[in-house]
Amino acid sequence: MKAAGALGANLNLSGAAGPRPNIILITTDQQSADVASFRMGSKFIRTPAMDSVAANGMFFERSYCANPLCVPSRASLFTGRYPTEVGVMTNDDRTKVHPDPAKFPLMGKIFQDAGYKTGYFGKWHLPITEKESAVHGFSTLDSASDDLRTSANAVKFLQAKRSEPFLMVASFLNPHNICEWARGQAMPLGEVGQPPTMTACPPRRPNYKPQVNEPDIVALMRRSYQSAPLFPVSGFDEKKWREYLWTYYRLIEKVDAQIGLVLGALRASGQEQNTVIVFSADHGDCQGSHLWNQKTVLYEEATRVPFLISYKGVTKPGTAKRLVHTGIDLIPTLCDYAGITAPAGLPGLSLKETANGKSAADPRQYVVVSNRMIQGAEIEGHLPTPDGRMVRGQRYKYCAYSEGKQRESLVDLEQDPGETINLAGEARVRKLLLEHRAMLAEWCRNTGDAFSVPSA
Repeated sequence: MKAAGALGANLNLSGAAGPRPNIILITTDQQSADVASFRMGSKFIRTPAMDSVAANGMFFERSYCANPLCVPSRASLFTGRYPTEVGVMTNDDRTKVHPDPAKFPLMGKIFQDAGYKTGYFGKWHLPITEKESAVHGFSTLDSASDDLRTSANAVKFLQAKRSEPFLMVASFLNPHNICEWARGQAMPLGEVGQPPTMTACPPRRPNYKPQVNEPDIVALMRRSYQSAPLFPVSGFDEKKWREYLWTYYRLIEKVDAQIGLVLGALRASGQEQNTVIVFSADHGDCQGSHLWNQKTVLYEEATRVPFLISYKGVTKPGTAKRLVHTGIDLIPTLCDYAGITAPAGLPGLSLKETANGKSAADPRQYVVVSNRMIQGAEIEGHLPTPDGRMVRGQRYKYCAYSEGKQRESLVDLEQDPGETINLAGEARVRKLLLEHRAMLAEWCRNTGDAFSVPSA
């Protein structure tokens, strides 16, 4: 890779005419897939910056994060490996685990070695320190979790004159401040005002009730989490949940304004036509679905995230139904656009051809998401810390857990997108249940995951 960068830093090594494209990765924290006005309309939310990216790009509507928690998700995004492979499954692992950089090279290093100027601005939350520039590869870095500072740094980076192409990450914190709002705390990045009357707030999620026949460990974990200071929503009524949604949408609008500043600087720099923009989030927020807020659970609101690829004049504006695993697919996709050979052994797939409008059958049968829930409180004399694995197939979604008597769930996402009914115990879906167990067992074998797949 170094030779390629030295000999042709500004050549498009993919064989196409013109210079190698710049790449901007924009991420938000805790934004669910469809919470933007280009997805849900503008009655309750307006996100013109995100909408502008979507207007020139491909939105992958079935995109899932690696793990619905910050550190394991980000560890996956920047190594291209599953959290189970790098050994990062919780936020606490940030200081306990240091993935081998020789085995798991990071995104910044990959692009730096290929001749790209690299910059990272905003929330870090990776299992290496910001000081380890020789490992992470970002030559310009400011890891302050301050969205105003993030956009200002990104604008400054875009205004600099340089001959080589660049990879820039703008990692925004919001709408993560919804966590503090739910706890009745001041929001670190500033308030958004008082919610209006209940009838003027968005309606609560249609799937706000607990899942029928949900696995017993999920019910126990809800009680465990809501007994902990981080998740004090057990007493929320309809009014409070609707105010939660109103506030959540305002926080997304707030971060959208900062994204707009970055996009404006890109246009002003004259580099828009030669820049690939990727927009995503590390994970989503449950928003009151199944009486959950925040993340960590395997429901759609927490695991399915926005994923947009926009390369003006190259990508085809529209929506793709291809299954995407953002953690493992991001680096292969960016390398493909840049004409860089991705590190050997990466399990992900490039999304470039799909984003550029090539229609083909989905190359995947399923994607797998993992979690480990450790942020609850002791309940019934026990502090539960279950592992979970989620298999998202073409139609059905299967989850299995390491604790509990009834350890599985199976949902028909085509007929029940809100995951309101667990079908796993029904005789009529026994064959489907076994098929999804086999998918998970196959994935565990292929990735070296020691998770115990149910067999009874």
